[in-house]
Amino acid sequence: MKLVLAEKPDQGLTLASVYKMKKKQGYIEILPNEVFPKGAYVTWAIGHITQLISPEKYDSNWKKWSLQTLPMIPAQFQYEVSKDKWKQFAIIKQLISDPNVTEIIHAGDAGREGELIVRNILRQTKCQKPMKRLWISSLTPKAIHEGFQSLLSEKDTRNLYYEAYTRACADWVVGMNASRLYSLLLKQKGFADVFSVGRVQTPTLALIVKREDEISSFVSEPFWEVKAKFNIDKKKYDGKWEKDGVTRIDTKEMAEKIAAFCEGKEAQVADVHSEKKEYLPPFLYNLSSLQAEANRRFKFSPKKTLDTVQKLYQKGMVSYPRSDSRHVTKGEAEMFPEILGKLENFPEYHEFFPLPNASILNNSRYVNDKKVTDHYAIIPTEQVPTMSRLSPDEQKMYDLIARSLIAAHYGKAVTEYTTVTTLVDERATFQSKGKVQKEEGWRKVIPQYEKDKDPSLPILEKGEVGKVAKVEVKESKTQPPKRYTEGQLITLMKTAGKQIEDKELEKVLMKTEGLGTEATRAGIITMLTERKYIDIRKNLVYATAKAKILIQAIGDEILASPEMTAKWEQRLKEISEGQAIPKQFMELTNKMITHLITNTTEASTQWEFPEELIDGFVPGKQSGKQRRQPTHLGPCKKCSGTVIDKGTFYGCSNYQKTKCDFTISKKILGKSVTQKHIKAILSEGNTELIQGFKGKEKMFDAKLGWDETEKKVKFVF
Repeated sequence: MKLVLAEKPDQGLTLASVYKMKKKQGYIEILPNEVFPKGAYVTWAIGHITQLISPEKYDSNWKKWSLQTLPMIPAQFQYEVSKDKWKQFAIIKQLISDPNVTEIIHAGDAGREGELIVRNILRQTKCQKPMKRLWISSLTPKAIHEGFQSLLSEKDTRNLYYEAYTRACADWVVGMNASRLYSLLLKQKGFADVFSVGRVQTPTLALIVKREDEISSFVSEPFWEVKAKFNIDKKKYDGKWEKDGVTRIDTKEMAEKIAAFCEGKEAQVADVHSEKKEYLPPFLYNLSSLQAEANRRFKFSPKKTLDTVQKLYQKGMVSYPRSDSRHVTKGEAEMFPEILGKLENFPEYHEFFPLPNASILNNSRYVNDKKVTDHYAIIPTEQVPTMSRLSPDEQKMYDLIARSLIAAHYGKAVTEYTTVTTLVDERATFQSKGKVQKEEGWRKVIPQYEKDKDPSLPILEKGEVGKVAKVEVKESKTQPPKRYTEGQLITLMKTAGKQIEDKELEKVLMKTEGLGTEATRAGIITMLTERKYIDIRKNLVYATAKAKILIQAIGDEILASPEMTAKWEQRLKEISEGQAIPKQFMELTNKMITHLITNTTEASTQWEFPEELIDGFVPGKQSGKQRRQPTHLGPCKKCSGTVIDKGTFYGCSNYQKTKCDFTISKKILGKSVTQKHIKAILSEGNTELIQGFKGKEKMFDAKLGWDETEKKVKFVF
């Protein structure tokens, strides 16, 4: 008799549902059949049922947070069962010990974490029974049935376990030591909080803080542009003045001179240049590209995308979601006609059939066995759902995945871009740009999401003459870099900070480098939010004062280097491929953390932090005698109370007694309002000039001041 050990309860139920079965407490019994002649048991973990033990369980001296106990490096790492999962672990252990069970089938998710979860359970139970590996990329009845009939040997995936185990141990060494190191040293500087540091989370945070610094240090400068409306033989179009490719003018006076010169003058079409550009259909999705697209289109967080697609996977409707590949094997491509034949019956997709290309079996853009790693791209399975039975979020994600497969069977989209050069009074040059869709191709299936910036132009010919109908001067300001969205952050992690300019994400790195893995990136962003390092507002990522303090303290150390972390990820991947040894990786990690402790302790004596960060720092909640006393900022403008820092806003100390409603937000139109600003408002009536408020149409500079009549803070220009 065989015991099938799955990663999660719903996964276990799906695996068993292909056969006649009986549900039991914590497991399922599969009745004898052609695949399991003696029947089988199916049980499951509840995700990570085991965890690495805490420092004090290795050495009692490690319980107290002290610089003298660092580095903490266990001679041998140990796992334990999580207290809240003991009941299920006991059921698994009992089934493994059953003398009727002669073989274990490892049926965790076909990836690193699935490998680690199940093998750790088997280690914890001291299981000595032979093991086989179920390795499937979808949970359709057909895939499950075929998977059980072609099990892998235990050694086929052993290196993947070594990688996952090494990753977990290295993360423990870095996280436990570096978190204590920076928390203790920053406490000496007055920042009483836990500063969590990690091998992947910290370089990710460094990228966010870098962008935040670029925004805060950006100095906006005004510029002017001259725009004209032309009437050429009753054909109307707009143009922008330019000289040597530059459209921005440094002074208002010069812009007005140019506009005055052009007013009502003769205009002639000096040149018409057209260029066709071809766009191939996008690649199929891997997890990172799907998360980026769902965030762009629906503002879904990366975690929400993963959770939603995981549900579709558990229902057998899409393939394994944590894939880093954007290709499929020939075997999978042979199934496409059947899948597409079912999608054709959907009202949403009926208009796309018949397909321009009946098959992509020989199209290496999509079908390439050599480019498929552990899993192929995320695609619909032959188990096509009834859309009305899916939740709204599931419908959106399924639609993206289905359309990507349909679009792959379409031809290229062809767009013609036209640039018209217009000469005013034979002296002033204006440029106009427009585009025309020549061949819709795959864009019929996936229409362009961004608003069309280039308007359509009338048909113009060189030498045509007309008039300047209207000319105007437009004032603008240079804009700071934009904050990352969650989707852009996933892409940034994938590329280890190297920007991908291609909006359709068609060009990906040749090697899987980056921060974290497909499976862990969403969790890292969630972790940074929970640990108060970042705020996510309206899908934009903001770094907090706590984040800036930590990254400033870390400075140029390896921990903040995305490139170095990407190399670590590559070395870990080499372990899974049998090309690197776990012991060597751990030795390098241990050396790095020892070096970090020595260097950072010495460097900390020179740490100095700007007043804005000190004022903006909000420590985590602490209990008992260590509870932080509220910072008194000045007398309340509405009553006899005192204004204090309440964490996420400033408010009156009398609120509990008198319900005084004096409050000021810590963010106003994208700018941080610091304690220094509040003190100035309360004592002097207004702040100094603050640059970079984000208005509806443009950015502006202003002071913040107290309006005694309206009893509220207002902008002072």
